Amino acid sequence: MKKQLLTVAATAGILFTSFNGSASAHDKLHTVQSGDSLWKLSNIYNVAINDIQKWNNLSSSTIYVSQKLSVLAPHSHSTGASTAVSTSGSTYVVKTGDTLWGISKSNGMSISGLKSLNGLKSDVIYPGQRLKVSGTVATTATTAPASSSSTYSVRSGDNLSTIAARHNLSLSQLMSFNNLKSHLIFPGQVLKLSGSASTPVATNVSTASTPVMATYGSTSKVNSLIAESKKYIGVPYVWAGSTPAGFDCSGYLNYAYSKVGISIPRTVASIWDATKPVSSPSVGDLVFFETYKAGPSHAGIYLGDGKFIHAGSSRGVEISDMNNSYWKPRYLGAKTTF
Repeated sequence: MKKQLLTVAATAGILFTSFNGSASAHDKLHTVQSGDSLWKLSNIYNVAINDIQKWNNLSSSTIYVSQKLSVLAPHSHSTGASTAVSTSGSTYVVKTGDTLWGISKSNGMSISGLKSLNGLKSDVIYPGQRLKVSGTVATTATTAPASSSSTYSVRSGDNLSTIAARHNLSLSQLMSFNNLKSHLIFPGQVLKLSGSASTPVATNVSTASTPVMATYGSTSKVNSLIAESKKYIGVPYVWAGSTPAGFDCSGYLNYAYSKVGISIPRTVASIWDATKPVSSPSVGDLVFFETYKAGPSHAGIYLGDGKFIHAGSSRGVEISDMNNSYWKPRYLGAKTTF
Protein backbone atom coordinates (compact mmCIF):
# COMPACT_ATOMS: atom_id res chain seq x y z
CA MET A 1 0.00 0.00 0.00
CA LYS A 2 2.83 2.40 0.88
CA LYS A 3 4.51 1.66 -2.43
CA GLN A 4 1.28 2.44 -4.29
CA LEU A 5 0.94 5.79 -2.53
CA LEU A 6 4.50 6.74 -3.46
CA THR A 7 3.80 5.84 -7.08
CA VAL A 8 0.66 7.99 -7.16
CA ALA A 9 2.51 10.91 -5.59
CA ALA A 10 5.33 10.64 -8.11
CA THR A 11 2.86 10.54 -11.00
CA ALA A 12 1.07 13.62 -9.68
CA GLY A 13 4.41 15.43 -9.44
CA ILE A 14 5.18 14.64 -13.07
CA LEU A 15 1.76 15.87 -14.20
CA PHE A 16 2.10 19.09 -12.23
CA THR A 17 5.57 19.77 -13.63
CA SER A 18 4.47 19.23 -17.21
CA PHE A 19 1.35 21.41 -16.88
CA ASN A 20 3.22 24.71 -16.81
CA GLY A 21 3.97 24.43 -20.53
CA SER A 22 5.67 27.61 -21.65
CA ALA A 23 6.28 29.03 -18.17
CA SER A 24 9.53 28.32 -16.34
CA ALA A 25 9.06 26.54 -13.01
CA HIS A 26 11.96 28.58 -11.61
CA ASP A 27 11.01 32.13 -12.45
CA LYS A 28 7.32 31.83 -13.46
CA LEU A 29 7.66 33.66 -16.78
CA HIS A 30 5.06 32.68 -19.34
CA THR A 31 5.86 33.07 -23.04
CA VAL A 32 2.64 34.10 -24.80
CA GLN A 33 1.47 31.75 -27.53
CA SER A 34 -1.16 32.12 -30.24
CA GLY A 35 -4.62 31.95 -28.65
CA ASP A 36 -3.47 33.05 -25.19
CA SER A 37 -5.38 35.72 -23.27
CA LEU A 38 -5.07 37.17 -19.77
CA TRP A 39 -8.24 35.31 -18.82
CA LYS A 40 -6.69 32.01 -19.96
CA LEU A 41 -3.43 32.67 -18.07
CA SER A 42 -5.32 33.63 -14.91
CA ASN A 43 -7.03 30.24 -14.98
CA ILE A 44 -3.86 28.27 -15.76
CA TYR A 45 -1.81 29.86 -12.96
CA ASN A 46 -4.70 30.55 -10.55
CA VAL A 47 -4.01 34.28 -10.28
CA ALA A 48 -6.22 37.32 -10.84
CA ILE A 49 -6.16 39.09 -14.21
CA ASN A 50 -5.52 42.46 -12.57
CA ASP A 51 -2.53 40.95 -10.73
CA ILE A 52 -0.97 39.82 -14.03
CA GLN A 53 -1.56 43.31 -15.40
CA LYS A 54 -0.02 44.91 -12.30
CA TRP A 55 3.04 42.63 -12.23
CA ASN A 56 3.76 43.35 -15.90
CA ASN A 57 2.77 47.05 -16.04
CA LEU A 58 -0.04 46.33 -18.53
CA SER A 59 -2.51 49.18 -18.95
CA SER A 60 -4.90 47.03 -21.00
CA SER A 61 -5.62 43.35 -21.65
CA THR A 62 -3.70 43.34 -24.96
CA ILE A 63 -0.88 40.78 -25.14
CA TYR A 64 1.11 39.52 -28.09
CA VAL A 65 2.78 36.29 -29.24
CA SER A 66 6.31 35.70 -27.78
CA GLN A 67 5.75 38.32 -25.05
CA LYS A 68 7.13 37.15 -21.67
CA LEU A 69 4.78 37.72 -18.76
CA SER A 70 5.40 37.26 -15.06
CA VAL A 71 2.73 35.04 -13.49
CA LEU A 72 4.11 35.31 -9.95
CA ALA A 73 4.17 38.37 -7.69
CA PRO A 74 7.46 40.30 -8.17
CA HIS A 75 8.46 40.05 -4.49
CA SER A 76 8.31 36.24 -4.74
CA HIS A 77 11.19 35.85 -7.20
CA SER A 78 14.21 37.69 -8.53
CA THR A 79 13.79 37.28 -12.29
CA GLY A 80 10.37 38.75 -13.00
CA ALA A 81 9.23 40.17 -16.31
CA SER A 82 11.11 43.27 -17.34
CA THR A 83 9.37 46.62 -17.16
CA ALA A 84 9.97 49.95 -18.81
CA VAL A 85 12.94 51.06 -16.71
CA SER A 86 15.81 50.99 -19.22
CA THR A 87 16.57 54.62 -19.82
CA SER A 88 19.58 56.36 -21.24
CA GLY A 89 20.15 59.48 -19.21
CA SER A 90 16.90 61.42 -19.52
CA THR A 91 15.34 59.53 -22.43
CA TYR A 92 13.60 56.19 -22.90
CA VAL A 93 13.41 54.17 -26.14
CA VAL A 94 9.94 52.68 -26.62
CA LYS A 95 9.79 48.89 -27.03
CA THR A 96 7.05 46.68 -28.46
CA GLY A 97 4.31 46.29 -25.85
CA ASP A 98 5.14 49.50 -23.98
CA THR A 99 2.40 51.87 -22.87
CA LEU A 100 2.51 55.45 -21.59
CA TRP A 101 1.13 54.16 -18.29
CA GLY A 102 3.98 51.66 -17.85
CA ILE A 103 6.70 54.11 -18.86
CA SER A 104 5.37 56.90 -16.64
CA LYS A 105 5.02 54.57 -13.65
CA SER A 106 8.56 53.19 -14.05
CA ASN A 107 9.99 56.70 -14.15
CA GLY A 108 7.90 58.14 -11.31
CA MET A 109 5.85 60.41 -13.55
CA SER A 110 2.20 61.00 -14.32
CA ILE A 111 0.90 60.19 -17.80
CA SER A 112 -0.07 63.84 -18.33
CA GLY A 113 3.43 64.93 -17.28
CA LEU A 114 5.07 62.48 -19.69
CA LYS A 115 2.81 63.62 -22.53
CA SER A 116 3.45 67.30 -21.79
CA LEU A 117 7.20 66.75 -21.66
CA ASN A 118 7.13 65.15 -25.11
CA GLY A 119 4.42 67.25 -26.73
CA LEU A 120 2.16 64.21 -27.19
CA LYS A 121 -1.45 64.91 -28.14
CA SER A 122 -2.64 61.29 -27.87
CA ASP A 123 -1.64 58.07 -26.11
CA VAL A 124 -0.25 56.53 -29.32
CA ILE A 125 3.44 55.58 -29.14
CA TYR A 126 5.55 53.31 -31.36
CA PRO A 127 8.64 51.05 -30.99
CA GLY A 128 11.90 52.98 -31.43
CA GLN A 129 10.37 56.30 -30.39
CA ARG A 130 12.53 58.28 -27.92
CA LEU A 131 10.69 59.85 -25.01
CA LYS A 132 11.99 62.36 -22.49
CA VAL A 133 11.56 61.07 -18.94
CA SER A 134 13.07 64.01 -17.09
CA GLY A 135 13.43 67.75 -17.51
CA THR A 136 10.97 70.55 -17.97
CA VAL A 137 8.43 71.23 -20.67
CA ALA A 138 10.06 73.13 -23.51
CA THR A 139 8.23 75.81 -25.44
CA THR A 140 8.29 73.56 -28.50
CA ALA A 141 6.65 70.68 -26.64
CA THR A 142 3.37 72.34 -25.73
CA THR A 143 0.03 70.82 -26.50
CA ALA A 144 -1.56 74.04 -27.67
CA PRO A 145 -3.60 73.36 -30.80
CA ALA A 146 -2.79 74.99 -34.12
CA SER A 147 -5.96 76.98 -34.51
CA SER A 148 -7.28 80.48 -34.91
CA SER A 149 -9.14 82.21 -32.11
CA SER A 150 -12.50 80.90 -33.27
CA THR A 151 -11.83 77.65 -35.20
CA TYR A 152 -9.80 74.45 -34.89
CA SER A 153 -8.68 72.05 -37.65
CA VAL A 154 -9.05 68.42 -36.53
CA ARG A 155 -5.86 66.32 -36.54
CA SER A 156 -5.46 62.56 -36.71
CA GLY A 157 -6.00 61.11 -33.22
CA ASP A 158 -8.16 63.99 -31.98
CA ASN A 159 -11.52 63.46 -30.32
CA LEU A 160 -14.22 65.92 -29.30
CA SER A 161 -13.56 65.57 -25.57
CA THR A 162 -9.88 66.54 -25.78
CA ILE A 163 -10.56 69.41 -28.21
CA ALA A 164 -13.24 70.79 -25.89
CA ALA A 165 -10.94 70.54 -22.85
CA ARG A 166 -8.07 72.32 -24.65
CA HIS A 167 -10.31 75.30 -25.40
CA ASN A 168 -12.10 75.45 -22.03
CA LEU A 169 -15.38 74.28 -23.51
CA SER A 170 -17.79 71.59 -22.44
CA LEU A 171 -18.39 68.73 -24.85
CA SER A 172 -22.03 69.77 -25.27
CA GLN A 173 -20.97 73.36 -26.11
CA LEU A 174 -18.55 72.21 -28.80
CA MET A 175 -21.17 69.91 -30.33
CA SER A 176 -23.77 72.69 -30.21
CA PHE A 177 -21.48 75.25 -31.90
CA ASN A 178 -20.98 72.80 -34.76
CA ASN A 179 -24.47 71.23 -34.76
CA LEU A 180 -22.93 67.77 -34.32
CA LYS A 181 -25.31 64.88 -33.69
CA SER A 182 -22.57 62.34 -32.83
CA HIS A 183 -18.95 62.31 -31.68
CA LEU A 184 -17.71 61.56 -35.20
CA ILE A 185 -15.02 63.94 -36.51
CA PHE A 186 -12.36 63.52 -39.18
CA PRO A 187 -8.88 64.94 -39.91
CA GLY A 188 -9.07 68.27 -41.73
CA GLN A 189 -12.55 69.08 -40.43
CA VAL A 190 -12.81 72.71 -39.20
CA LEU A 191 -14.68 73.12 -35.92
CA LYS A 192 -16.10 76.35 -34.52
CA LEU A 193 -14.97 77.16 -31.00
CA SER A 194 -17.55 79.86 -30.33
CA GLY A 195 -20.88 81.13 -31.60
CA SER A 196 -24.18 79.31 -32.00
CA ALA A 197 -25.45 76.16 -33.69
CA SER A 198 -24.76 76.13 -37.41
CA THR A 199 -25.23 73.99 -40.50
CA PRO A 200 -24.20 70.39 -39.82
CA VAL A 201 -20.66 69.50 -40.78
CA ALA A 202 -20.40 66.62 -43.26
CA THR A 203 -19.19 63.39 -41.70
CA ASN A 204 -19.01 60.99 -44.61
CA VAL A 205 -17.25 57.66 -44.13
CA SER A 206 -14.40 57.18 -46.59
CA THR A 207 -15.24 54.12 -48.66
CA ALA A 208 -12.87 53.76 -51.59
CA SER A 209 -14.19 51.49 -54.35
CA THR A 210 -11.02 49.40 -54.22
CA PRO A 211 -10.21 48.02 -50.75
CA VAL A 212 -6.79 48.95 -49.36
CA MET A 213 -5.11 46.20 -47.37
CA ALA A 214 -4.13 47.01 -43.79
CA THR A 215 -0.41 47.40 -43.13
CA TYR A 216 0.19 44.05 -41.47
CA GLY A 217 3.38 42.03 -41.89
CA SER A 218 1.80 40.41 -44.95
CA THR A 219 -1.52 40.45 -46.73
CA SER A 220 -1.90 36.78 -45.84
CA LYS A 221 -2.61 37.80 -42.22
CA VAL A 222 -5.45 40.04 -43.40
CA ASN A 223 -6.79 37.39 -45.76
CA SER A 224 -6.75 34.84 -42.93
CA LEU A 225 -8.63 37.25 -40.64
CA ILE A 226 -11.31 37.98 -43.23
CA ALA A 227 -11.73 34.29 -44.08
CA GLU A 228 -11.96 33.41 -40.37
CA SER A 229 -14.48 36.16 -39.64
CA LYS A 230 -16.82 35.01 -42.43
CA LYS A 231 -16.92 31.44 -41.09
CA TYR A 232 -19.32 32.55 -38.38
CA ILE A 233 -21.93 34.40 -40.45
CA GLY A 234 -25.30 33.46 -39.01
CA VAL A 235 -24.04 32.61 -35.52
CA PRO A 236 -26.68 34.08 -33.16
CA TYR A 237 -26.11 37.00 -30.84
CA VAL A 238 -25.69 35.99 -27.19
CA TRP A 239 -25.01 38.50 -24.42
CA ALA A 240 -21.41 37.95 -23.18
CA GLY A 241 -21.03 35.17 -25.77
CA SER A 242 -17.49 34.47 -26.94
CA THR A 243 -17.73 31.12 -28.78
CA PRO A 244 -19.29 29.94 -32.07
CA ALA A 245 -22.31 28.86 -30.02
CA GLY A 246 -23.13 32.56 -29.70
CA PHE A 247 -21.28 35.90 -29.77
CA ASP A 248 -21.72 39.41 -28.52
CA CYS A 249 -19.97 42.05 -30.65
CA SER A 250 -16.64 42.18 -28.78
CA GLY A 251 -16.66 38.44 -28.06
CA TYR A 252 -16.86 37.83 -31.82
CA LEU A 253 -13.95 40.19 -32.54
CA ASN A 254 -11.84 38.72 -29.75
CA TYR A 255 -12.47 35.19 -31.03
CA ALA A 256 -11.84 35.93 -34.74
CA TYR A 257 -8.62 37.87 -34.12
CA SER A 258 -7.28 35.24 -31.70
CA LYS A 259 -7.73 32.57 -34.37
CA VAL A 260 -5.13 34.33 -36.53
CA GLY A 261 -2.72 35.01 -33.67
CA ILE A 262 -3.79 38.56 -32.78
CA SER A 263 -4.77 39.21 -29.16
CA ILE A 264 -7.16 42.08 -28.44
CA PRO A 265 -9.06 43.04 -25.25
CA ARG A 266 -12.52 41.69 -24.46
CA THR A 267 -14.69 44.83 -24.44
CA VAL A 268 -15.34 47.41 -27.16
CA ALA A 269 -14.15 50.30 -24.96
CA SER A 270 -10.88 48.54 -24.06
CA ILE A 271 -10.31 47.54 -27.72
CA TRP A 272 -10.77 51.22 -28.66
CA ASP A 273 -8.20 52.27 -26.04
CA ALA A 274 -5.67 49.56 -26.97
CA THR A 275 -5.58 50.03 -30.77
CA LYS A 276 -4.09 52.73 -32.98
CA PRO A 277 -6.29 55.30 -34.76
CA VAL A 278 -6.23 55.55 -38.56
CA SER A 279 -7.74 58.30 -40.69
CA SER A 280 -9.76 55.84 -42.79
CA PRO A 281 -10.27 52.08 -42.48
CA SER A 282 -8.35 49.49 -44.49
CA VAL A 283 -9.43 45.88 -44.90
CA GLY A 284 -8.91 44.08 -41.57
CA ASP A 285 -9.11 47.25 -39.46
CA LEU A 286 -11.66 47.73 -36.71
CA VAL A 287 -14.53 50.18 -37.20
CA PHE A 288 -16.32 51.60 -34.16
CA PHE A 289 -19.80 52.96 -33.58
CA GLU A 290 -21.69 54.82 -30.86
CA THR A 291 -24.98 52.98 -30.27
CA TYR A 292 -26.68 52.60 -26.89
CA LYS A 293 -24.34 54.84 -24.87
CA ALA A 294 -21.84 57.67 -25.38
CA GLY A 295 -18.48 56.60 -26.76
CA PRO A 296 -17.53 53.36 -28.55
CA SER A 297 -20.14 50.67 -27.81
CA HIS A 298 -20.14 48.54 -30.97
CA ALA A 299 -17.44 47.46 -33.43
CA GLY A 300 -16.79 45.25 -36.43
CA ILE A 301 -14.12 44.27 -38.99
CA TYR A 302 -13.86 46.39 -42.13
CA LEU A 303 -14.18 44.40 -45.37
CA GLY A 304 -13.78 47.21 -47.93
CA ASP A 305 -16.31 48.99 -50.17
CA GLY A 306 -18.02 50.45 -47.09
CA LYS A 307 -18.94 47.03 -45.70
CA PHE A 308 -18.11 45.56 -42.30
CA ILE A 309 -18.77 42.25 -40.56
CA HIS A 310 -19.96 42.19 -36.95
CA ALA A 311 -22.15 40.43 -34.40
CA GLY A 312 -25.41 42.40 -34.45
CA SER A 313 -27.92 42.10 -31.64
CA SER A 314 -30.82 41.25 -33.94
CA ARG A 315 -29.41 38.94 -36.63
CA GLY A 316 -26.12 37.76 -35.11
CA VAL A 317 -22.95 37.73 -37.23
CA GLU A 318 -23.68 39.53 -40.49
CA ILE A 319 -22.23 41.91 -43.08
CA SER A 320 -23.63 45.46 -43.00
CA ASP A 321 -23.24 48.69 -44.97
CA MET A 322 -21.49 51.47 -43.02
CA ASN A 323 -23.28 54.11 -45.09
CA ASN A 324 -26.85 53.03 -44.40
CA SER A 325 -29.18 55.25 -42.42
CA TYR A 326 -28.50 53.48 -39.13
CA TRP A 327 -24.71 53.03 -39.10
CA LYS A 328 -23.51 56.17 -40.90
CA PRO A 329 -24.54 58.70 -38.21
CA ARG A 330 -23.20 56.42 -35.47
CA TYR A 331 -19.71 55.88 -36.92
CA LEU A 332 -16.92 57.00 -34.55
CA GLY A 333 -13.74 56.04 -36.39
CA ALA A 334 -11.36 53.26 -37.36
CA LYS A 335 -8.40 51.73 -35.55
CA THR A 336 -5.78 49.11 -36.37
CA THR A 337 -4.13 46.38 -34.33
CA PHE A 338 -0.70 47.15 -35.82
